Amino acid sequence: MILSCLHDVRILVTLLACFCVGMVKASPTLPPHDARSRLAEFPAVDVPVPSLNPYPDKPRLTFSSSGTFKLTVFSDLHYGENPWDDWGPEQDANSTRLMRSVLAAEKPDYVVLNGDLITGENTFRENSTTLIDRIVVPLNEAKIPFSSTQGNHDNQRNITHLEEIQREQLDSYLSYTRTAPPGIGGEGGEGTYWVPVYEKATDLTPALILWFFDSRGGWSPGPTSAPLPDWVDATVAEWIKNETAAMEAGWDSVEKRERGALAFVHIPPHAIESVQKTLNTTVSPGLNADTLAQGSTQATADPSSAGNDQLFWDALNANIKNLHAVISGHDHGNEWCAREPSKDVIFCFDKHSGYGGYSSPGWGYGVRNIVFTSADPASGLETWILLEGGQTRARVILDENYDR
Repeated sequence: MILSCLHDVRILVTLLACFCVGMVKASPTLPPHDARSRLAEFPAVDVPVPSLNPYPDKPRLTFSSSGTFKLTVFSDLHYGENPWDDWGPEQDANSTRLMRSVLAAEKPDYVVLNGDLITGENTFRENSTTLIDRIVVPLNEAKIPFSSTQGNHDNQRNITHLEEIQREQLDSYLSYTRTAPPGIGGEGGEGTYWVPVYEKATDLTPALILWFFDSRGGWSPGPTSAPLPDWVDATVAEWIKNETAAMEAGWDSVEKRERGALAFVHIPPHAIESVQKTLNTTVSPGLNADTLAQGSTQATADPSSAGNDQLFWDALNANIKNLHAVISGHDHGNEWCAREPSKDVIFCFDKHSGYGGYSSPGWGYGVRNIVFTSADPASGLETWILLEGGQTRARVILDENYDR
């Protein structure tokens, strides 16, 4: 009898030990609350619409205690080029060095990886997603939350946007990247979503919405790989309308307040092509070395697809209120901001960050910094280009009076 009981106890202890180990492994390590991360645990708040709380298991993003919110945008990192020789891995090492040095110096509250994380056409199927592991290492080290969009080079025969997103989610608890609902985004366009940012952790509703749109492009996966559309899919237009309506109905019934917005999409909307032709380089300083033409903006890789991004562009500007700017990468030689007149909205290029991808002497490598000086959407935001060596340029204030 005693031996039987002891046997049962041993089994119970073993089961409990296994359970505890499993719990430790399954529980993510929360980053500490410090000046860099601006993370706060969600307070006990009733959310009127469950879909308006897309991160119930993640820390709430907030403005800093000084009332500011700083983003650093890395664009076109292009990891994975030429893995078969010494040159390729050297470029990845240089890009990692740049990320570490910028994060240490700038200490942003949030980071955006704005597309072309990987040069997918150079990857091998068996290890293509492991490049994401290397990209997020500096962010995990610095304990800074982040989101990503994907670009045309992230959809290739051996890699897809969805695979990159899923790998990123596995790699980092700090990732706020999500996938679009089923039926939204079209083939190869799974990375459309939004992220709320609160002024204070105890606020009932957010002060800022960061929008992320998947402009697709590149090639479908597999041996029968074919070109993918290079524009934000038409299904996203109705999704924007529905999401913004749900936000107004849900949040405004709890706390009536104006919210700011900022949008990220890798390939610039086609409307930006005409903006460059009348660019005032005094008002819109910064590198302007890439002429926008076929393949430079959405729905232009194939001339027959012209205008296919218009539904997205119309819905974005008609439904998202207090949109401070639309931010894109893709064209490595551009880093200016300007107002797009047909929608009266400000557009900015990123700064080419990665040592992979095309470049030219004198362009340099760096990031775009964006600082919200207040949670009030009527206030402007400050933005500038920071080069790896610490030099800054193209510093402007994006407000109601900019580029008018």
